[in-house]
Amino acid sequence: MRILLVNPVRFNGIPVIREERCEITERYSVLPPYSLLQIASILRKDGHEVSLVDANGLNLDWQQTGGLIERSSYDALIFRFTPTTFDSDMRTAIISKHAYPRAFTAAICWTLRTMPREVLAEGPALDFYIMHEYETTSPALLEALSNGGSLKKVQGLAFRKDGQIIVNPPAEPISDYDTLPLPAYDLLGSFRPYYINTPHGKPFTIMYASRGCPFACTFCTVRCTSFRKRSPESMMNELRHLKTSFGIKTVSFFDETFTLDGKRIVQLCDTLVREKLGFSWYCNTRVELVTRDLLLKMRQGGCRGISYGVESGSQQILGNVKKGNTVKEAELAIKWGKESGIKVFSSFILGLPGENWDTIRQTIQFVKRTRPTGAQFNLAVPYPGTPMRSLALEKGWVNPALDWRELYQHSANMRTAQLSEEDLEKARRMAYRSVYFDLKWLVGNACWVLKHPEDFYVGARYFIKIMKNYLLYGMQNAH
Repeated sequence: MRILLVNPVRFNGIPVIREERCEITERYSVLPPYSLLQIASILRKDGHEVSLVDANGLNLDWQQTGGLIERSSYDALIFRFTPTTFDSDMRTAIISKHAYPRAFTAAICWTLRTMPREVLAEGPALDFYIMHEYETTSPALLEALSNGGSLKKVQGLAFRKDGQIIVNPPAEPISDYDTLPLPAYDLLGSFRPYYINTPHGKPFTIMYASRGCPFACTFCTVRCTSFRKRSPESMMNELRHLKTSFGIKTVSFFDETFTLDGKRIVQLCDTLVREKLGFSWYCNTRVELVTRDLLLKMRQGGCRGISYGVESGSQQILGNVKKGNTVKEAELAIKWGKESGIKVFSSFILGLPGENWDTIRQTIQFVKRTRPTGAQFNLAVPYPGTPMRSLALEKGWVNPALDWRELYQHSANMRTAQLSEEDLEKARRMAYRSVYFDLKWLVGNACWVLKHPEDFYVGARYFIKIMKNYLLYGMQNAH
């Protein structure tokens, strides 16, 4: 079959990240559509003809995107959508149905995977909803469509039949992550449009070295998912390809928990040191999954930035959400990262169950005490299917009729027992103000740049970004 993959238009001019746990609007990041590129390579391997329109990356408007869709020739169109950009993203399916009424439309969204009936009911131009495990569900769907197989046998799929919505059983994750072919990077044409946080270190791309997170944080959409890891050699094959074919200078590993298997990361870093590919990389992980020695090894292997999901400076809050680590571990992780010469970014969630003004102050004091390179403050979001949403509904902290289009991390749509939505939005502004106008934090980052002059450009761009974001945009659509 001929398949057209589409990364839809930006939302009100704001870039959108449509990658599993990060299905969000993000003013300061434009990422390559990695999951669509992965699907493309899988479908090519199965003999399908695949093309791509990255409207988000190229900043195309709907007229331009519609024109490209109409000038394409395809049997099925697949795109990704997010909860908050749902109506905008669904225009992709509407345009397709007008241009090619017989072409199938399928869409992917991880966050709403527990609401397949609602998704199809709200998106009448959508034929198929790929709820999760796109690596296995997408090729199985195309196999059924091309050979007349039974759609009811395609796990992880929801679809319409005879006026009814059919929801199939969940899909099994791919058993061996190393068997996946390299993403179809050639479909991008160029890596010039892409960057993360600030435009630096180009050419840039994201990459997955593993998927899934076995931890049980009650607020998280990827909680208790199976951990699937690629071998160091598999990772190196992709990194070599990116370097030799596209001259990539910066990679952001988009894994949920990059250092879950520390020995594997040490092997990767040893190979990177030996082969001297000469690029920088960033990653995300948990604070208890690093050691001083591991961070030193990662720095030697090219790691220049790490992001920790700290969530709160209150041990009580961490316990309430089953975070599974301690404030002390977070302090050490930040300290070790900075001592290793790695920029440390810490993310926090305000408004988790049990939050009050005292725990808010504990979080702000934690940031002042540890002074990470950068701090991000999001507001708790009661995502569908999470234990936190169930608790919030039980306690009356969230409106049962809350629309998924309102699930932004920069505006409160859930309260706690002691703090209102207005209180939480005030607390977020207060937290950012406490960081951005902390003279010691500013001086500390200035000293970092003096010690690491290679970071002068990105440091200057980062400072301009945060001031613009705080003063002009009020920290909206930024994380």
